[in-house]
Amino acid sequence: MKYYIYLLGINIIAFSLVSCGNDNRKADGYGNFEATEITISAENNGKLMQFKIDEGDQLIKNQLIGYIDTIPLALQKEQLQVSKAVISSKSKGVLSQIAVLNSRLKTAITNKNRIENLIKDNAGTQKQLDDITGEIDVIKNQIRSVEIQNAPVVNELKSIDVQLKQIDDQIHKSKIYNPILGTVLAKYAEPNEITTFGKPLYKIADLNTMQLRVYISETQLANIKIGQDVTVKIDAAESMKSYKGTVSWIASEAEFTPKIIQTKEERVALVYAAKIDVINDGSLKIGMPAELWLNNSEQHNN
Repeated sequence: MKYYIYLLGINIIAFSLVSCGNDNRKADGYGNFEATEITISAENNGKLMQFKIDEGDQLIKNQLIGYIDTIPLALQKEQLQVSKAVISSKSKGVLSQIAVLNSRLKTAITNKNRIENLIKDNAGTQKQLDDITGEIDVIKNQIRSVEIQNAPVVNELKSIDVQLKQIDDQIHKSKIYNPILGTVLAKYAEPNEITTFGKPLYKIADLNTMQLRVYISETQLANIKIGQDVTVKIDAAESMKSYKGTVSWIASEAEFTPKIIQTKEERVALVYAAKIDVINDGSLKIGMPAELWLNNSEQHNN
């Protein structure tokens, strides 16, 4: 019995040593998860009439989530439309004068052609041709004079059209459309608040695919490349949880190892930053620490 207990103790110690040996394996890189965060700001000034989002909401691309008061803009647009109508009425009188002159010009040109034909048949005189030619020149000068008088009116109408387009653009920008598919990380404004152009309204990020920013040594650089499949591990309840990742970016220049993730001895080492894309199952969070395991080194250790 004592011999059996002795053998059992030996086996437990041996298993513990093996386990400790496996636990001493080091990952190829350490880092934290991050995501591309976008801060959405107001594109107009005014009262925030509606703003229906909360932190943690899932938003789709081009979703209407609120709008800024557009009544002042609508009143400005109405005023411009009235001004345009008044100016247009003045312009119509000038245009009608031009129309009458153009009609007289057309008749005069027809008479000139007729007289030229009569002269060819020796049935007309040069004086008749000179008179109708002079009349045509007078009419053309009158048309030019009226057009010059009407030019400021035309330019004013063009200016009003530009202002109307600007107001339409401001009204459109008063509607708040979410630009990307993602999750609301922070909300900076509430309904009925007065907002201004450029004021942050909320922050959003696509959390479906997270990026693990890790740092690798120069000796490991030859074993990693963009597009390579790797393994990412995070702490779980009882053991490490593994995810499949893909290398999406590797820095072209070395930098000193960040203090927040490495030991004091390793902080002076030069490393290369890399990003690993990992599909999020809902467990990954921004700032969460994780380990990078190159698949070839993991297989070798196993």
